[in-house]
Amino acid sequence: MPNLSLPFLGHGGDYNPDQWRDRPDILAEDIRLMKLAGCNLMSVGIFAWSALEPEEGVYDFGWLEEVLDRLHTAGIHAFLATPSGARPAWMSQKYPEVLRVRPDGGRNLHGGRHNHCFTSPVYRGFVNRMNTALARRFGNHPAVVGWHISNEYGGDCHCELCQQAFRDWLRDRYGTLDALNHAWWTGFWSKKYTDWSQLHSPSPVGETAIHGLNLAWQRFVTHQTADFIRAEAAPLREAAPQLPVTTNLMEFYGQLNYFELSEQLDFASYDSYPRWGGPDDAQTAVGAAFNYDVMRCLKQKPFALMESTPSQVNWQPVCKLKKPGMHLLSSLQAVAHGADTVQYFQWRKSRGCAEKFHGAVVDHVGHEHTRTFRDVQDLGEALQALNGLQGTMPDTKVALIFDTENRWALEDCQGPRDDLKYLDTALEHYAALTRRGVDVDVIDETRDFSGYRLIAAPMLYMLRPGVAERLTEFVRGGGTLVCTAYTGRVDQDDLCFLGGFPGPLREALGIWVEETDGLYDGETNGIRMDGAVYSCSTLCDLIHAETAQVAGTYEKDFYAGRPCVTRNDFGDGAAWYIATRPDAAFLDAFYSEALEAAGVAPLLPELPAGVQAASRGDVLFVMNFSGRPASVTLPEGTDVLTGKPVGGEVELPVNGIAVVARK
Repeated sequence: MPNLSLPFLGHGGDYNPDQWRDRPDILAEDIRLMKLAGCNLMSVGIFAWSALEPEEGVYDFGWLEEVLDRLHTAGIHAFLATPSGARPAWMSQKYPEVLRVRPDGGRNLHGGRHNHCFTSPVYRGFVNRMNTALARRFGNHPAVVGWHISNEYGGDCHCELCQQAFRDWLRDRYGTLDALNHAWWTGFWSKKYTDWSQLHSPSPVGETAIHGLNLAWQRFVTHQTADFIRAEAAPLREAAPQLPVTTNLMEFYGQLNYFELSEQLDFASYDSYPRWGGPDDAQTAVGAAFNYDVMRCLKQKPFALMESTPSQVNWQPVCKLKKPGMHLLSSLQAVAHGADTVQYFQWRKSRGCAEKFHGAVVDHVGHEHTRTFRDVQDLGEALQALNGLQGTMPDTKVALIFDTENRWALEDCQGPRDDLKYLDTALEHYAALTRRGVDVDVIDETRDFSGYRLIAAPMLYMLRPGVAERLTEFVRGGGTLVCTAYTGRVDQDDLCFLGGFPGPLREALGIWVEETDGLYDGETNGIRMDGAVYSCSTLCDLIHAETAQVAGTYEKDFYAGRPCVTRNDFGDGAAWYIATRPDAAFLDAFYSEALEAAGVAPLLPELPAGVQAASRGDVLFVMNFSGRPASVTLPEGTDVLTGKPVGGEVELPVNGIAVVARK
């Protein structure tokens, strides 16, 4: 696979010249403003199908060629997009079978984005012809450095074509109906299937109570989306094999398994829209960093920040402007975690429709004399100073497992409480690790565990085949494993393990979980450990220490004094079990000791609250999201942004950042 290989850190955004074809003066002005803003990379052609094929079989590529020629003349590169994210009205009218069918069986009207069936041979045919024509015309254009296929894939279709594809997928996966019925435990409520034709996707007017079915459908949707991506990329790769292929992914998106989807991509791309300016930018920064680390780990190489906003969005409940310094800080946070580009939605604000007030580099006023434009210029200068960083990665010794299929299973679990707070729990463990000043990989169950010294696996409820065995070997070989409440309950089909929880991890963890108490929102218990008492909430596993040593106990309720935190020395490593959802103070104290015992050194000896650190190669980023000035002690080196030597204690201003090339 070709890599994203740019001679610079990319800077630019979604460019939609098809919306301005009646204004040649604006198109000419755009080039001047791009150069002035320090932009060198644009994404062109997203959602442009109506302009590229105004009627069936009639292609109009002249305007696109003129735009690409202008960009190349100005020294600006392009990701060339395919337009499959939204089809033109003539297609929906003449071929209504391309439109999606809802779970209740009704077919959608024309409109929206991704309102098309990924299984439809008619739609796949139109996409193939369009992409073949684009690849043959522009695959060797000197401005084009990669393909940006479609946009933010998502959703599903329940038409009969998809139902049959689902049945075929199930037959390949299970082989026989007997195997499927056993895996889904269909004897419950007399749900046994006796013919493949009886199988149907989950529906509010049909079946929703078979957890194995619900899980299988979500896996199938990812499979079918990945197959569509493969088919969409095929003509691009055939005509221009030198160009890498990507598509833009979304933050905390749980409907598709991105780790599986990424196998069809040459590099990952990401759309990031944190709610800066809210009540706690430090907490917002944790979520942003978490998502960036997921994107870096999808392919274990740098990613493209394909979309962000230089000012505000228009679709959040309250759309805050970025405060002074936040654009530079938040953009370089993405670079610190592995982004080789910073791009925006969008370059120039649209005049109408849903996102006419969404932030852009060029406002409706049309000139460069705005605060936002100056912020973009400042970032362009910073990215130029950081050139040479592209392609580098952190030397990461800590991983956190956040698994999408596990998330699906937990969200469908039905007990011991409605919201098991898997995402919240994962973020809390991630935040505690990063507060300790270490780089963290965010991976799923399928990834290689070797090379890490500590793996945190909060709420690993579903263990797919081989995962428990690989984690056990990780511990046996000297690694430190941290598990939490509700771990090791079900297999890959959501069938409960027999013989005692945490199932196949019972030996490595050295415990047996007898019961789990669900706590109401606002209800807490306590953890007594090392002479301190910490608060805990949400879930409390009642455990028996078998070979494990008890490190902490519950403070109250009928299980007061019972084990709550255990450590099992196993082989050359250690496996911890935290039987509840502890507060931040506990996690800070716990991970301070666990990381030191695992031999993981922090990037900085101490980080003030709200300050993050991340590294790429020998370059250290120290970022102040605290909302107040913060004193930090920097290693000796050179401040990349100023070229001045640094070392020792410095004060970072509000929204300040230091980027240090360490000696």
